[in-house]
Order: sequence, then C-alpha cells, then structure tokens
Amino acid sequence: MSNVLKVSLQEAIRSLHNKGWGQRRIARELGVHRNTVKGYVEGGSKCTTHSTTGSAAITDPKCTSISTAGSGGGDWERCTVGVVEPKPGRRSLCEPFGAVVETKVEAGLSAQCVYQDLVTEHGFKDSYESVKRYVRKLKAKAPARVWRIECNPGEEAQVDFGLGAPIVDEQGKRTRTWVLRVVLSHSRKGYSEAVLRQDTETFLRVLENAIRSFGGAPLTLNVDNLKAAVTKADWYDPEINPKLAEFCRHYGMSVLPCRPYTPQHKGKVERGVGYVKENALKGRVFRSLRELNEHLRRWEATVADKRIHGTTRQQVAACFEKERPHLLPLAEGLFPCFTEAQRSVGRDSFVEVAKAYYEAPPELIGRKVWVRWDARCVRLFNERMEQVALHTRLEPGRFSRSLGAGGWSTPVRGTCKHWVSQASVLGEHCGQWAQAAADARGPEAIRAIMGVCRLIKKHSATAVNAACAKALQKGSHSYKGITALLGQKTEQVHFGFAESHPLIRNLGIYSDFITQTQNNNQTHDTSNKHHQTSRTEAAPLRAAWQP
Repeated sequence: MSNVLKVSLQEAIRSLHNKGWGQRRIARELGVHRNTVKGYVEGGSKCTTHSTTGSAAITDPKCTSISTAGSGGGDWERCTVGVVEPKPGRRSLCEPFGAVVETKVEAGLSAQCVYQDLVTEHGFKDSYESVKRYVRKLKAKAPARVWRIECNPGEEAQVDFGLGAPIVDEQGKRTRTWVLRVVLSHSRKGYSEAVLRQDTETFLRVLENAIRSFGGAPLTLNVDNLKAAVTKADWYDPEINPKLAEFCRHYGMSVLPCRPYTPQHKGKVERGVGYVKENALKGRVFRSLRELNEHLRRWEATVADKRIHGTTRQQVAACFEKERPHLLPLAEGLFPCFTEAQRSVGRDSFVEVAKAYYEAPPELIGRKVWVRWDARCVRLFNERMEQVALHTRLEPGRFSRSLGAGGWSTPVRGTCKHWVSQASVLGEHCGQWAQAAADARGPEAIRAIMGVCRLIKKHSATAVNAACAKALQKGSHSYKGITALLGQKTEQVHFGFAESHPLIRNLGIYSDFITQTQNNNQTHDTSNKHHQTSRTEAAPLRAAWQP
C-alpha cells in the first residue's frame, strides 16, 4: 500500500475538513493532490488498516474496535477505524456549493458577491449570513511565523505614540494626552514624554529630548508610518518627512519605517507603550501636562530602569550603561526646527498663530509681518526680516499681553496699591490723602489718585503736597478738590519794620550827603561854563595873531 498516506496526514485532512476548510485549500496547504483529499474526505466511513508491532501499539480513539493477535514480539496488532463521529452542530447549507464558493473566494470575491452569484447561478435559498460565515471559515488562516529580532548596542531605537493619562484642570476641563515612547532595542532603555499634539514639530522635539537624555543617538530609527514621520509609506523606498530627514542628518541617524499594519516589526516599543499605560498611567489623573511629565520622569528612573527585563534577564539601567558608549555622539546644538508664515497685524497690534495671539509693535498695524514659531517661542520679523518681537509660545485662546478691568494692566486691587505708592513719592501728605481716598471710595478713587500724581507736570511737588494736606483737613477725597485748592492765591504775610538798627545809619546823614553832592555838582558846572566862555573870546585874537 505504497499509495496510502501516513496516518498523521490522513488525520490532518479530516481535521481541516471538519473545521470547514475546502478541498482545494487542504490540498494546497498539505501539498497533496486534490483528488487524494477528496478520496479521504468522502471515504471517511471506510476502514483504514494500519499495524504496529509488540507493545508499541497505537490506539486510535476513533476506532470502534481493537483486535490483538498477541502480545509477544513480532506479533501484529490490527486497528480497525470505524465511522468518524460527525461534528456537532447544524450542517451549513453552503457545503453542497463548497467547491464553487472556494473558487470564487480564491479569485478575490467578497462574501456579498459570492452570495449574489450563488442565488443567480445556482438558485441558492439560504441567507447571506450563512454564506458570510462559510466564507469566513474559508479565509481563516493558520498563524504565520513571527521572527525574533535582536539588535546590537546602539544600532536601533523604536518610536511609537500611545494614549496617555487625562488632564483635568481646576475648572474640571478634561484634556486628552499622548505619550511618545522611545526604546533602545538592545538595552530596552526607554524615554517617555506626554504631549497634546502629534504634529511634526512636537514629534521632533520629543525625539530630540529622548536623544539628549540618552546621551547619544542610535544608528537607525524604527518608526511607524505616522504623518509626522512618513509622507508616503513604501517598503522599498518610503518618502520621509523632510523635517524628520533633516533632523536625522543633524544627528547622523537613518530612518527605517516598518511595514504598515505590522506591529511585530517594532514589538519592543509596542510592548513598551503598553507597559507605560498599564504600570505608570493606569487609573491616574493629572492637573497639568508638566505634572504628568514629572511623574513619567520619576517613574522611568525609579521603576522602569530598575526592573529586570523579562527577555534580557538583566537590569535595564545596567544594560544601558553597556550600550551608552556605542551611541553616536550628540550634535553641538539643538536642531533648528520652526514653522514660518506671513501674518497681518490687526488693529489691536496682535497677530494670530495657532489660535493664540502675540503682540507686534504698534507701528506695524495694518502691515504684513513674518512669523516663525516652534514648540517653545514665537518670533516676529518685519519686511526686512529684522526681528521685532519675541514671545513665549502660548496655549490657544491666550494673549501675550492684555489689559484688565478699567483698562489697567494689573488687577483692580493691585492697581490701587500701585497708585497709592506712586502718590507717596510726591510727599507724605499726598500718600496719606491717596490712602484715605482709596479707603473711602475703593476702586473709584484710582483715577482721582492717578490725576493727582499727574499734577506734577504743571505744579511743584511742594504745591501738590500742600493741597493734599488741606484736602485732608477738609475731608475732601476728589480730584477736583485738589485742583481747586491749587488754584487759590496764597495769603500775603505782613512783616513789621524796625525803627532803628545798629547797622543802619541815621537818615539825616543820608540827607546831608545828598545835599553836599548836589552843591558840588553845581560848582563844577559853573566852572566849566566860565572856562568855555574864555576860550570863545580868545579865539579871534588867535586868528588875528596868525600871520
């Protein structure tokens, strides 16, 4: 019986047939002819004889009878296989059309198309659900082998995102977070950081933080085909995001994306993300993103790095110390990654970036500016690409600077204290008056105190301080009261004159001095006139004397 299959192969044919496999598929999987499969499937009720020797007899649980010819060596034991017990449950009405269904499924038709063809071509009477169940059984595949991958030190790092713990602020607002996990494939050293977005900028910054925390860069990055890393997935020639490609050139790394829908290609980080979710974050709620990341850093240092890994059977921290020297050296500076776009400066001198608002110089209102932003800061440039403003990155809906109630830059109570202190600089009475006005009128007194402080532009501090002193005496706490007191004329003070003083001479002496001076002047004038008359009379004589 050289043409009889081995018992194990016969049992495999019957077992797969009982599971709902078609004859074509069984023949293809086991490597036998389809007619051979058909003979064993349809002749399952026939007896198949096989023999064993001695005490090594094999007893088939499906045998209806077992006859033994003897127990000594060389004696043959014959096992007669009876009728196979049918599989429990209702038999599918699709079995009579099994070959047809199998052919159509192998051609790539869906269960819906198979059902329509059976109804049209063969007059099928059963429901679509029965065809769908039958097709599902045909499409059931045996699990494919998964190969284990182990990397040399510093050779690979695997990267993946996972859902993080929620953030609930003081107002009860719940925010979803994501955790980016980076795992070195050799030592299983990990880095985890929670973020609010999965864009390219955030991805690169967290990846850079991971590399800096490791103290070096791996040779390759095994990433998923997320949009922040891969623009077009392809096993042979994938299109890497230009920013990620530039980032890898900055640190001397290479990107090797895994095949889509094959998480086993990066199983270390897949398991690592699950480890973070189950061990570090499960059942926890945080008040801020900073609190969540601080918790992850403590957990990495005290739990993840101290554990004995189930595969390597080594402590993660100790194994990482052996891998650290094999990492690529870090670049001198951080990777300059930013997004650039033009914005119009609004009437309020603000520009909008990612739903947040940043102040520009007022002289640029109504004009275009260039904006560069990353995860940390926002820079504004004029048309000549000169930086005109620098701001810290804000959350959506926030303003870099705004005024509060009443148009003040600080809260109401803080504004009131500020202007009371400003009034105290002008003088003691001004400070006392400002404090009294604030106590009596509350926030209403802020503008009155501001007006009094600005009176220094037209009046001296002494005058303002004196007016405040009078206002305190009168109990006036208004700005108009101070200005009215400043407009009043100052009363003239009369002083008494002394009748005599040792340093002052008698008035008679001054009278005699004046009289004597006048007489001397008269005498001098008379003498001058006489001399002039003499010179006039002598003039003809001098003329006559001349030859």
